[in-house]
This record gives sequence, structure tokens and C-alpha cells, in this order.
Amino acid sequence: MAKLISLMHVSFDGFAAGPSGEMDWITHDQKIFEHVSKYISKVGTGIYGPKTFQMMESYWPGVLKDPKTGDLEIKHAKWYQSAKKVVCSRTLKDLENEEAVLMNTNLEAEIKKLKHESEKDLMVFGSPHLTQSLARLGLFDEHVINVNPILLGGGVRMFEDLAKTKLKLVSATTFDSGVVGFHYVKSV
Repeated sequence: MAKLISLMHVSFDGFAAGPSGEMDWITHDQKIFEHVSKYISKVGTGIYGPKTFQMMESYWPGVLKDPKTGDLEIKHAKWYQSAKKVVCSRTLKDLENEEAVLMNTNLEAEIKKLKHESEKDLMVFGSPHLTQSLARLGLFDEHVINVNPILLGGGVRMFEDLAKTKLKLVSATTFDSGVVGFHYVKSV
């Protein structure tokens, strides 16, 4: 059975987005990209909230056409192109990308079904509101969290109103930028 993994960049005070949804404070350099790529390489399905999916769709398909694109970006763009894409939304009725799947009913059952049927892991990219919903349902097996050295003082939290959940630290990686990457698994 596949695992469900959360990949999130957060501020030191626990916010995944600023008060107006901004994410311009996230440090994402080549070393951090290499770090998260090792987790993404094991993933076959990307799961997104509607805003994150729109951001991905507006960026990654064009990367392969840009002659200035680096090797790591090309590798991720090819992964994005070939990966199964699931968008979780209660408000969207359809998606422009016909290859993406819209999931808008019975989230718990559908994610469990995906985990059971998938050969490769599933990853929720950003999408803090979706991450909160799935965490409340206890569906995450792992968390890859990059803590940025900034205090935002407000915004959208990564976690809110959750039941107590024990986690086990697998690794912590420090970067010259001051970002610390944590990898946790759900403790049984």
C-alpha cells in the first residue's frame, strides 16, 4: 500500500502562507530542491488543493520549453508531466487539465482507495487547508517539512485543530540558507 506524504514549507512560527496567501518568503534554492526531489522521486501521484494546482499548472508545463531551464527543474517538470494529478476541491466543478482528476466528495474514502491502489506513494504539495483536512482524518503517513527562518506573525497555519498525533523524526537536514528540512513518520 502506498503512503500519503505531506510536503510543506513553513515559517518558524508555523505558517504555510502569509496573511494574504503570499509565499514570497519561502527559501527554495538548488540544495533545498535537491533535498525534496529525493522524496518526490518515490511519488506517483501529486495531490493538490485548487490554488496550489493552479500555481503548478501555470508554471511546470512551460518549464520544458524554456532553454534556460536547469537539469533539476527539467527532471521535476518531466515528473509533473507524467505523474497522476488529483485536485481536491468542494467548489470546483471541472478542471482545464483533462488528465487531472477532481476529487470533491468523500475525501477520506477516496484517499484511502488511492493509497490502496497505488504502487507509488502519494504526496500533497503545499495546500495547507487540504493538509489540515487530511491530517484531521489521520491519513498522513509521513511529513516532509522545510522550516524557513522567518516569523510571519499571521497567515494560514500548516496545522490547526488536530488530534494529538505522535511522530518519529527520521532525519533533519540543515541548509546554508537557514532552512531546516525535517522528515517525520507517523509513530504507531
